[in-house]
Amino acid sequence: AGDYSGDTSSSVDIEETATSTNRKLIKTVDLTAETKSFDTLLDSVTSTCNSMGGYVESSNINNGSRYNDSTYFKRTAYIVLRIPQNKLQSFLDSVATNCNIVRKNENVTDVTLSYVDLESHKKALKGEEERLLEFLSAAESIDEMITIEDRLTSIRYQLESMESQLRTYDNKIDYSTVSMQIDEVKEYKPAEPEEEPGFWEQISTGFVDSLKQVGNGLKNFVIWFIVNIPYLVVFVVVITIIILIVRKVLNMYNKADGLKAKRAEKKAQREAKKAEMYRLKREQRERVRQERERQAQERQQEKKNENGQ
Repeated sequence: AGDYSGDTSSSVDIEETATSTNRKLIKTVDLTAETKSFDTLLDSVTSTCNSMGGYVESSNINNGSRYNDSTYFKRTAYIVLRIPQNKLQSFLDSVATNCNIVRKNENVTDVTLSYVDLESHKKALKGEEERLLEFLSAAESIDEMITIEDRLTSIRYQLESMESQLRTYDNKIDYSTVSMQIDEVKEYKPAEPEEEPGFWEQISTGFVDSLKQVGNGLKNFVIWFIVNIPYLVVFVVVITIIILIVRKVLNMYNKADGLKAKRAEKKAQREAKKAEMYRLKREQRERVRQERERQAQERQQEKKNENGQ
């Protein structure tokens, strides 16, 4: 059997071919934009993209809100757009007129050499495929047919892979990618000054910013207070119930202590009364004894007087 592996390298000078053809450029743009009219800008961006022959590749919209920052984002969106390359600048100009561009990053990747290299390899494999088909039609043994078919399978797999890569390149080259983040704000972020502001200008700017922050803080507090009124009412009710329960428990303890004190006082009074009665009885007995002794002495004295007479 002959050697059917073939030579897949191209004799074409890739660099010369690249310079003699149109450059294959992949353009990507990253944007961060602020807007006071979120829905209007979002509709404008998507409609402009569609009218220029592009399409929205992905879209992620966040409708959450934050009230704790003077420049809070009420809503945000992150969208990836594919714009025809020849209309990219027109699209960017149109977007810039409807919002405040905070950040812009453009990147261009030249894939000309890789693109031409793939095309050259594809052309070489196509030529080898045609020759192998001729060999296959003239093959005289099963071994030769199996060897040729194995090589054809390998070549066709490589061709499919290259064609897929070329289609991916074509899509990225023909349609530039614009990744855009949209933030809804109350006030646009001021542009960076070309020169450092003077002393008094910094003071005035700082004072105005402080007033704005105080105003926003008061407004955010009012908003927070109104929003949380149901929670505050529940909190007040719970605290009131706890206070009433504590007072009731304290009153119960106080009553119990009062009852104990009254009982102790009554007991003390009974003991004092008993002691007084005991003292009176003892004094009475003492008086009776003394009276008896006095009478006995008087009788004795009378007897003595009678005997003396």
